Amino acid sequence: MNPKKEGRRIKTLPPISRVSPYIMKRRQDASNKLSDTLDVSNADEYIFKKRQEGLKGFGMLHIFIAAYVRIISQRPALNRFIRGQKIYSRNCIEIMLTIKKEMKIESPDTVLKLFFPKDATSDDVYRILTDAIEESRKAESEFDGLAKALNYIPGLFLKFTVWLLNLLDYFGLVPRALTKLSPFHGSFAITSMGSLGIPPVYHHLYDFGNIPVFCAFGAKYTKNELELDGTITQNKYVQYTFTTDERICDGHYFAAALKLFKSILKNPECLDNPPETVYEDIP
Repeated sequence: MNPKKEGRRIKTLPPISRVSPYIMKRRQDASNKLSDTLDVSNADEYIFKKRQEGLKGFGMLHIFIAAYVRIISQRPALNRFIRGQKIYSRNCIEIMLTIKKEMKIESPDTVLKLFFPKDATSDDVYRILTDAIEESRKAESEFDGLAKALNYIPGLFLKFTVWLLNLLDYFGLVPRALTKLSPFHGSFAITSMGSLGIPPVYHHLYDFGNIPVFCAFGAKYTKNELELDGTITQNKYVQYTFTTDERICDGHYFAAALKLFKSILKNPECLDNPPETVYEDIP
């Protein structure tokens, strides 16, 4: 694979997969939404263990990102995207995350574009994410610089600029240097509502760019449940949502991938080691 290119076109798709981007032209037309809950007993133990190992601030966000990187290594069709009504396989794993530079209402947002190896462990995810957050708080990111430059363009010309970028993107003519900075181009976007203390939203997919999957997860909550023996136990859960572009792969594939994702979240110890095999997408 050429790392200088965003992806390669897949040429061996079944007919229905090749036709669907022409029928559902926009990501909003092809969006499916799913919500699920996770018993975080094992996740909490894993987080405690990681913090004991010196990974300060390790939390659910790291587990969610590491789990998604892992399922891409096992279910590579999740790393596809649509461009010009054609389906492409992405050459690398690019994850978009929006953070506040400080946890204050007036604090500005910044976008982190994170690049992960396909065999990344939870330790790798922690290191890459921590370095990116620290760097973003020290200095203006490249994305912030780009956004500031666009902000100086008058409204009518900015509208034309975005239209032109969309047109160039349709034909794959946007320079790779720009798509690497763009928060609208990537494998996956994730947002944590947990730090805000609220349930997760069903986040929309952007028609600009090509991100095919958006995940949100909320704050931990407790629930009293009646057991078979008549006792009541208090369990802790996290709710999470997915919004997906159904054109990149079929429903059965998505279902298998999301089952694997939940299995990893329930048993995050597997993220301590790289996957035994990293699978590549079809030609």
